[in-house]
Amino acid sequence: MKIKDCTALVTGANRGIGRALVIALLEAGARKVYATAREPKKLPRLQGPQAERVAPLALDVTKPEDVEAAARAAQDVTLLINNAGVLEFGDATQASSTSMRNVFEANVLGVLEMARSFAPVIEANGGGAIANVLSVVALASMPGIAAYSASKAAAWSLTQSQRATLAKKGIALHAIFPGPIDTDMAADFPIQKTSPEDCARAIVAALDAGAAEIFPDPMALQIAEAWAQDPKAVEGQFAAM
Repeated sequence: MKIKDCTALVTGANRGIGRALVIALLEAGARKVYATAREPKKLPRLQGPQAERVAPLALDVTKPEDVEAAARAAQDVTLLINNAGVLEFGDATQASSTSMRNVFEANVLGVLEMARSFAPVIEANGGGAIANVLSVVALASMPGIAAYSASKAAAWSLTQSQRATLAKKGIALHAIFPGPIDTDMAADFPIQKTSPEDCARAIVAALDAGAAEIFPDPMALQIAEAWAQDPKAVEGQFAAM
């Protein structure tokens, strides 16, 4: 997936990694970026020539009617980045069914609905890519964020299924596994974090290089190496956090 001259759509672009991805894509030469959020008025206002290449869109990925409307409005997309997500705290015995549903609706079903709606768009434009922002907890669960961990593991499995299916349509699937990033979502985690800007630039560079699995920060790379050697050790490490 070459970023230069592509047309991208980023969900959850109002803050954190999503906001940084919009800027990183523009810096890498994207022709146009659809920046989406539940409330477009909360999207950052860019200045100068970059602002002319950003198209704000209202989009709640948990609402099929919003997803369908976004696909109709953004018929030139060749790269979809599913970044929008929900995190709720609680272990597997504490998290309510409502909490679990909220997290899975955004982090799994939202990813599914976006792919279903935008795959025909990307295929019609000659092919391209879909990139799903997951997390290192897709590889091993952190008990204190049980719903989030489970949803990201499910989204990773879904990504693999989509990869096999959409390759026939000329659409590459990329899985992104960030570690702790300095965003509002991770504010309560007292550990060293990578800036959203550095993370986003690493993601865009890896997409441009065609990497199927992307570990965009130092801790993510360490975890990937450890997981490849001994998944149970990583499970034990996360269980103690």
